[in-house]
Amino acid sequence: MNPRFTAGWLDYAQHCGFATDAARVRSPKDKPKVERNVQYVRGNFWAGEDFAGLADAQERAASWCRRTAGMRIHGTIAARPAEVFAGHEAGLLLPVPAAYDVPVFTSVKVHRDFHVEVARSLYSAPKEYLGRRLDARADSCLVKLFHRGQLVKTHPRAEPGRRVTDSADLPAEKTAYAMRDVASLARTARGHGDAIGVYAERLLDTDLPWTKMRQVYRLLGLVRRYGPGPVDTAYERALDLDVVNVTKIASMLEKATENTPLPARPASPATARFARDPAEYRAVQLTLITGGQEVTR
Repeated sequence: MNPRFTAGWLDYAQHCGFATDAARVRSPKDKPKVERNVQYVRGNFWAGEDFAGLADAQERAASWCRRTAGMRIHGTIAARPAEVFAGHEAGLLLPVPAAYDVPVFTSVKVHRDFHVEVARSLYSAPKEYLGRRLDARADSCLVKLFHRGQLVKTHPRAEPGRRVTDSADLPAEKTAYAMRDVASLARTARGHGDAIGVYAERLLDTDLPWTKMRQVYRLLGLVRRYGPGPVDTAYERALDLDVVNVTKIASMLEKATENTPLPARPASPATARFARDPAEYRAVQLTLITGGQEVTR
C-alpha cells in the first residue's frame, strides 16, 4: 500500500514536526493499541457518569487521567503509565509549536497574462509555466506556488482584488505593458522616429496614461506593418494638423496618402455683393420739436 496524504495534513505535520505512520486498509492489527484505549476510556470513565456540563467533564477527565488511568498497572508494560511518561518520555517530547496559520490550498492555471488567481487576487508566475497548472498555498502572509512539489514562486499575500507582479516573471516584450511603464513605451516609440515619439507622448499626456497604452501599441503595430519611414511621415503630417488619432493615421497609411500635399489654404473671402459701406453707419443728429422745446438725438 502506498498511502496518499492530503496537502493540508502534510503541511500541518511539517509545521508540528511529526511523521505519519498510516495503517493498512482492512488490517485491524495495525492499530490495536490506539483503538483499545478508546474502549478503555469509554468503559472506565464515561460509563455511568453524569456531568453538569463541558467544564465539569473536562475537569473530571483530567483528574481521572492523573489518579486512575495514569496510576494503574498497565497490562503490557507492567508499570504505571504516568511514572513511565515522567521518567522516560517527557524529556523526549518536542516543544509546543507556534500557532498554526491555517492556509488555503488550491490548483491554479497560469493564464496568458502570466498570472494566477488565488483567493480573488492575481499573482505573477514564471514565464516558463505559461499554460500549466500549479499548486498554490496561501496563508495570511505569503502565497507560494509549486510545480510537482518544487517551490517556483513566492509572493506577499495581497488583499482581494489586488494584483502582485514581479517583472522578472514576464517576457521582455510584455514587461512594459504589465508594469504600466509608460516611460519605457514612449522611449520605444521615439526609437522609430522623432514624430512617432512625439505622437506617442501626446497620446500618453493624460491623467491616466496607462489607459492609452493600447493606442501606443497600435501605433507600434503600424510601424511593424508599414515601416518606420512612412509612419513617421504620416505622424509628422498629423502633428502639423493637430490630429491625435491613431485610427486616422491607419487610414492614411492604408490609402498611402501620407505624402499627398496639403490642400492650399482658401483665399480670404471677397466683399459680399450687398455689404454696406461702413460710412453709412455714421451717427446722424436729429432735432425734434416736442411741446415747443427742441430735443436733439
